Amino acid sequence: MKTKAAFLSMLFCFALQAQETGWTISSGKVEKYTGIVTANGRIGILPEDKPFQTKSIILNNVYDKESPLGVSKILLGMNFANLDLEIDGEKITEENISDFEQVLDMKTAAFTTSFNFKDKAKITYTIYALRNVQYSGYVDIKLIPTKSILVKATGIISTPEEYLEPLSTFRILEDLETTMPVLQTVAKSRMGKHIVGTSATFIWQAINSTRENQRPELVHEKVSEYDNRLSFEKELKKGEEFEFAWTGAECSTQDFEDPQTESERFVIFNLLTPRKDLLDQHKKLWADLWEGDIIIEGNLQDQLDVRLALYHLYAFSRGDSDLSIAPMGLSSQNYNGHIFWDTELWMFPPLLMLNQDIARSLVNYRSDRLEKAKEKAINFGYKGAMFPWESDDTGEEATPAWALTGTFEHHITADVSIAFWNYFRVTKNLEWLKEKGYPLMKEVADYWVSRATKNEDGSYSIKNVVGANEFAPNVDDNAFTNGSAITAIEFAALAANKVGEKPDPKWVEVASKIRILKFPDGTTKEHANYDGERIKQADVNLLTYPLDVVNDETTVLKDLKYYEPKLAEEGPAMGQSVFAVIYARLGNAKEAYRLFRRSYEPNKRPPFGALAEAATSDNPYFATGAGGMLQVVLFGFGGLDITDEGIVQKNPILPKEWKSLTLKGVGPGRKTYKVE
Repeated sequence: MKTKAAFLSMLFCFALQAQETGWTISSGKVEKYTGIVTANGRIGILPEDKPFQTKSIILNNVYDKESPLGVSKILLGMNFANLDLEIDGEKITEENISDFEQVLDMKTAAFTTSFNFKDKAKITYTIYALRNVQYSGYVDIKLIPTKSILVKATGIISTPEEYLEPLSTFRILEDLETTMPVLQTVAKSRMGKHIVGTSATFIWQAINSTRENQRPELVHEKVSEYDNRLSFEKELKKGEEFEFAWTGAECSTQDFEDPQTESERFVIFNLLTPRKDLLDQHKKLWADLWEGDIIIEGNLQDQLDVRLALYHLYAFSRGDSDLSIAPMGLSSQNYNGHIFWDTELWMFPPLLMLNQDIARSLVNYRSDRLEKAKEKAINFGYKGAMFPWESDDTGEEATPAWALTGTFEHHITADVSIAFWNYFRVTKNLEWLKEKGYPLMKEVADYWVSRATKNEDGSYSIKNVVGANEFAPNVDDNAFTNGSAITAIEFAALAANKVGEKPDPKWVEVASKIRILKFPDGTTKEHANYDGERIKQADVNLLTYPLDVVNDETTVLKDLKYYEPKLAEEGPAMGQSVFAVIYARLGNAKEAYRLFRRSYEPNKRPPFGALAEAATSDNPYFATGAGGMLQVVLFGFGGLDITDEGIVQKNPILPKEWKSLTLKGVGPGRKTYKVE
């Protein structure tokens, strides 16, 4: 075992290496390891710190029940990204290699592992979740023998035990003189909701696929229906560089009528498309994403942390999907892969600034599920639309019944509508507002009118809710719930005017009279019975940012100073982000930077800096936290604001730790804002 001092020294050296470009993060072998996912918005591939091993593949928006009496849970895919490599009959393992290094290149979304095998070979491989062929992955492998060797490579499709009735095969498909070897497993998901088809094959870069006499002989081995393997052997002379690839594709009946055959087509496409063309298309799409970027000069560690956050939001989403982002994205099955307010309030605003195509997918995900939200409102005795706290592919409530959030955390309905209006304010897409935006916003306003209760003094209360601070269930007049309802109703009235409709007069009456409670000294009171308890999450302070319901400086400061010390350590990191944005907007760069770092630094996990949800947890990658820290940079230090006139910059401020901040590719006009 290494000493703690040696371990910390090693981490420091890796950090210095990473800071050389601002785009790459590298690491050698470490004691505690949390991988960084490569993802393309459809599948997420999570590498391990063992040669040629990946921990998991996650399939976006593909759910089945977690158990006969459970709720839905995102599928753990069949793992097509594991390989075995033998040299002279000895399998490569973490025990017989040296000079192990892994590098994440955020610019091209490439995860590269390199090492030496004894004195016999230098080996490098790179994992891609192909952005251009979105249901597939690609492992690009290079061997340089330092002695003459015999290489045996084995590609594996590993099917998790929870799958039902797997059928594992190997076939060589033919069309004229072209032969296409395909390893394949097809199985039912754990409760039988979906059929999943996974195909894979080897690619030899220097060999024309039609020249079979030059292609190594393939050997199929079915260890079991859950362990399907394909291998080849090749003799290499000293210095004879050898490149090959292993590619796989995974499809389900969530997206395809015939996932088995479609997975074959993706693999054949990758097999017969020249390697340079295939990877260049992937890199071009990532270059397009990085047109929206954040550039920090003067602190390269901050640059890397911010880029890693933005990398994950891009990796977990697609502009062509009409899908949303779960709190852990495509890195794990945490929170069952469900969609929460995390998207609309935390991840959506940075993406709205830097990539309106992805932002449109996120809002369209909700509009596609509007009918289910309307059904839920009716089922609970309300009007309009009532969105689920946890959403899946169906749009119905997916929260486990034991969790009070699913039945009572209603601010999600306002959060969705607020995101819709902000999308219109940034894009000015009137056609979208008429077709998708206003129809949803109208239903949300109707919901809040029916949800509010009129008091004897003529004011309105929203009773019996779980607020953003989930430590306080079943309370009345929660600050954030009430503030978000007011905002959603007011925005619906503005949207009505834009599309030529007349707002319901009841909207204005209710919105103007919903209660925001105060302590005697003017500090905003979190809920009717709040008496200074610790909080899980910023709640009151959200009325200042992003809602702008509380905006006089005296109250803003009172609320900040009162609630910041009450934020629990085990709470999610976004609360610190809210405080940081507000301090930056107040002109206090020192406090803003302190809270910016506090919003994620304790949550970083070695060796790459993956974010856990809280300082005390270990469940990365927490995309919600990434959204929060990016909002500090964009809306705090960068001074950006979303207004009815679009994106404007107000009073940017720079922490002394940075020389400059450049926000690149902002808004539909792809503007650049620089703060020095």
